[in-house]
Amino acid sequence: MTSMDSVVASITSELEVKQKSRDRALVDSRQIVRHAATCIRALHRGEFDKANESLQQGRAMVAATRAELAEHPDLYWTGYVQDSQKEIAEAYLVAAIVQDRDLPAPRDIGVENAPFLNGLAEAASEMRRYALDRIRKGSDADMTEAERVLQAMDDIYTALITVDFPDAITGGLRRTTDSLRAVLERTRGDLTLTLRQAELARALMQSNRIQ
Repeated sequence: MTSMDSVVASITSELEVKQKSRDRALVDSRQIVRHAATCIRALHRGEFDKANESLQQGRAMVAATRAELAEHPDLYWTGYVQDSQKEIAEAYLVAAIVQDRDLPAPRDIGVENAPFLNGLAEAASEMRRYALDRIRKGSDADMTEAERVLQAMDDIYTALITVDFPDAITGGLRRTTDSLRAVLERTRGDLTLTLRQAELARALMQSNRIQ
């Protein structure tokens, strides 16, 4: 009969391996979040090469974390991995919207479905900042770009409200989508007001020329 000491020693050895995997995954998850933040910051500055480099680094770490936790599904699904996947998904989606490219699918990024959907909602919310930057610049081209981005935000919201599953499955998507709706309406209001003011200014200039 196996002694209790040897049983405990065997379990302890397995737990030590699991602990090391958990520690590495935590570090990688934090780095993934940093890469995502760096990417979004670079996108707002128009530094697309730097943004794409951060995306590639983040995606590589997502794959590494998945491999590291392949034998530990309980750790993989504890939450911090999905949080980091949501952040890198958001960064990929913001990059696609800003550069007017097709949106990637979860498999293209290597993330799970629920983090992708939440990242999609947060990416649409993040685009408010981009739209406001264009509105502040105020040129015709910038206003056209702001309208394009607003339409993208609206399309994303319209798609997400059709996802009707419990929060346990979607990772709280309903709450994130509700937040997006408020952001979308504020952005629409800001853009509409700016366009109306521009129309009024043009009308006044035209009136002055006629006089």
